[in-house]
Amino acid sequence: MEGHTILLVLIAYFALLMGIAAITSRKSDNRAFFLGNRQSPWPVVAFGMIGASLSGVTFISVPGWVGTSQFSYMQMVMGYLLGYLVIALVLMPVYYSFNVTSIYRYLEVRFGKYGYRTGAFFFLLSKIIGAGFRLFLVAGVLQLFVFEGMGVPFIATVAITLALILVYTFRGGIRTIVWTDMLQTLFMLTSLVLTVVLVSRELGFNFVEMVDAVYSSSFATLFVWDIGAGNHFVKHFIGGAFIAATMTGMDQDMMQKNLSIRNLQGAQRNIYTQMPLYIIVNLVFLSLGVLLYLYVANRYQTLTGIVLPEGVYPNEALLLMAGEAGLPVSADGKFLSDHMFPLIAIKFLGPFVAIVFIIGLIAAAYSSADSALTALTTSFCVDFLRFREGHEPVRLRYAVHLGFTVVMLITILLFNLDKGGAVIQKIFVAATYTYGPLLGLFSFGLLTKRVVRDYWIPLVCVAAPVTLFFLKQYETELLPGYTIGNELIVLNGALTFAGLWLISRPASPAKS
Repeated sequence: MEGHTILLVLIAYFALLMGIAAITSRKSDNRAFFLGNRQSPWPVVAFGMIGASLSGVTFISVPGWVGTSQFSYMQMVMGYLLGYLVIALVLMPVYYSFNVTSIYRYLEVRFGKYGYRTGAFFFLLSKIIGAGFRLFLVAGVLQLFVFEGMGVPFIATVAITLALILVYTFRGGIRTIVWTDMLQTLFMLTSLVLTVVLVSRELGFNFVEMVDAVYSSSFATLFVWDIGAGNHFVKHFIGGAFIAATMTGMDQDMMQKNLSIRNLQGAQRNIYTQMPLYIIVNLVFLSLGVLLYLYVANRYQTLTGIVLPEGVYPNEALLLMAGEAGLPVSADGKFLSDHMFPLIAIKFLGPFVAIVFIIGLIAAAYSSADSALTALTTSFCVDFLRFREGHEPVRLRYAVHLGFTVVMLITILLFNLDKGGAVIQKIFVAATYTYGPLLGLFSFGLLTKRVVRDYWIPLVCVAAPVTLFFLKQYETELLPGYTIGNELIVLNGALTFAGLWLISRPASPAKS
C-alpha cells in the first residue's frame, strides 16, 4: 500500500480529533483541564479507558508475543480483575473522600511533603518511561512501514506524532480526552474485530472453524506450572493483580479519568464495567496472534513446500516475508515479534486491511498517549507547582504541557538505541521497578497508622528498587533454578513497606 494513502488517512483522523477538541475545549480553564469539572459521564469514561489501558503496545505487541509466550499473558489478565476490585473498593473511596485532584495529595495528608513529592516523582518517572515505550513502538512501526519509504527521518516521525497529540490536548485536557478516548476505543475495537474476520477469511475459516483452529493450536497454551519459569501461573496472577492496582489505581493518568466522574458510585461502576470487557478484548488480541502465525505458516509452506513445526516462533518464515515485502532485514537475523502484525496487515492483506490496521493502531496509540501527557501536566502543576484554586496562570500550564512533550520526544529517541525484544514485556519490567515504591507507600498508608519520619521516605523509595535491580542481575547465582517474574513488583512494594516500617513509630493514642 502506498505511504501517501496512509498519510491521507492519518490527516483525516487527526482532523476528526481536532473537531472534537474544538467543541470540548470551549471556555476551558485549569479545573476543566485537570478534572473536566467532574462532569464526565461514567459510561463514556469506562469505554474510553479500555483503549487507554490497552494502548498501541497491546495492539501490536500482544499478537506477536503469542509466538514466544502463547496465551500465558491471560494469567496476568486474570490477576488484573483482582487488582481492579482493590481499586474500586479500597482506593477509589479514599480518593473521593479526600476530594483530590492529584491522587498523590493523599500521601501528603498521610505522611507529609516528602512522601507526597516522592510519590508524585515516581509517577512522573513511571509514566514518562511507560508512555515513551508505547509511543516508541508505534512511531517505529509507522517509520518502518510508512515514512521511511517517503524519506522522512525517525525524529520527524516522533516529533509529528507528539505534535499532533499536543495540539488537540493543549486546551481541553481531560475534558477533551474523555470524548476522544471513547471515539478512539471504538475505532480500535472495530479495527481489531475486522482484522480477525478478514484474516480468518484469508485462511478459509468460518467462525466455528476459526475458533477451533485458535484454541486447538499449541500457541493457545494458557497455564504454565513450571515453578522456575518467570511466567508461572501464580507469579503471573499475583503480579497481574499488583500491576493493575498500581499501574491503574495508583497512577494519576488512569485515575484522573475516574476522578472526572461526578461521584464515587459512578467511578466504581466504571471499574466494574471495564473488568469483563478487558478479559474479552485481550482474548481477541491473543486469538488474532494465533491466526497471524497460522497465516505465516501457510504462506511459508506455499512458497517453500516446508511445513513449519507448530508452536515454534517462525523467525525464518517472517524474515522471508519481510524480504518479499522489500523491508530491511536486521543484521542479527532476527525478526521482531512486534513487527509481525503490521507486516502482514500492511504488506500482504490488501489496502483495506492496511487502512483498518493503521486506524486501529493510531487510535490505540493516541488514546493512551494523550491521557499520559495530560496526567503528567496535571501532576507537575498540582504536586510540584502547587496549583490549588484553579485560578493559576493558564500560560504556565501550557508551558508545562509543552515541556513534557519535549521530554517525551527525548525519551523515545533514547529508546530507539535499543530495539530488541517485545515492547510490552519491557513495559512490565520497567513497571515492576518504578511502581513498586508507589505500592509500598499507598499500602503502608492504608494498612497501618504508624507515623513515618517523612524526610527519610525518598531514601527508602530509591533504595528498594535499586536493591531489587541488583538482585535481578544476579538471580542465577543467588536463586539457582528460579526466575523472578512479575512478582518483582510485589517484592519491591514489600521492601518499600519494610523500609517505611523501620523509619516509623507507633501513632500516639490521640492519633490512632
